[in-house]
Amino acid sequence: MNSATVRNLLVRGMLAGLAAGLLALVVAYVLGEPRVDQAIAFEEAHSHEHGGEELVSRTLQSTAGLSTGVLVYGVAFGGIAALAYCFALGRIGRFGPRASALLLAVAGLVAVYVVPFLKYPANPPAVGNPDTLDQRTTLYFLMVVLSVLLAVGTVILGKRLAPRLGNWNATVAAGAFFVLVVGLAYAFLPSFNEAPADFPATLLWQYRLAALAVQVTLWTAYGLVFGLLAERLLAPHAAAESRGTATQATPVPH
Repeated sequence: MNSATVRNLLVRGMLAGLAAGLLALVVAYVLGEPRVDQAIAFEEAHSHEHGGEELVSRTLQSTAGLSTGVLVYGVAFGGIAALAYCFALGRIGRFGPRASALLLAVAGLVAVYVVPFLKYPANPPAVGNPDTLDQRTTLYFLMVVLSVLLAVGTVILGKRLAPRLGNWNATVAAGAFFVLVVGLAYAFLPSFNEAPADFPATLLWQYRLAALAVQVTLWTAYGLVFGLLAERLLAPHAAAESRGTATQATPVPH
């Protein structure tokens, strides 16, 4: 793949990340922000410190702050994912550009977010001991790195086992290896249960499900949008035929 193609895919990846970020922003605002407000209300009701002045208002945090953070993250995420796509294209099987993008998005969602999330889920305000913040952050990023390296190793293992076991059996064996090592990491890495005893369990799980929904929206939308843009660049004839078939299948009103 030449540098011009990589550059074009990078631009398309950032645009797809922006589009996915917009959708994720809607989900975050609708599902996540009400739970954050409830958690902050709980924290303030149980705090013994009063009278502090906010440097940034909650309204600004939940609007301009949230929008800026999610959209900037979406663009950066889209660019990094596009570079990973350039490397993975043609190395993960005989998939077309669109299928490769969606497959990479699903794999990225699982490796980058779901696996670490199951061990160290997101916490709303009022949950978590400030004294363990650095340790929890370090362990979370360690889990992310471990999960991504394991995902890459799983793909390599599956490709090496395929000539001997066949594609299906090699995929099952490589998947079992991934699950086994992740399970060992879950067992040996420390866990944290720092929610206050009277913190509403329903609110905690609603917040975590909202955080998961944001990431699922981001990765899925990115895979679909970037796959379409990549196909138009890498396989324009196939994309044109696909659009032509869709046009023919649509009845023309008389």
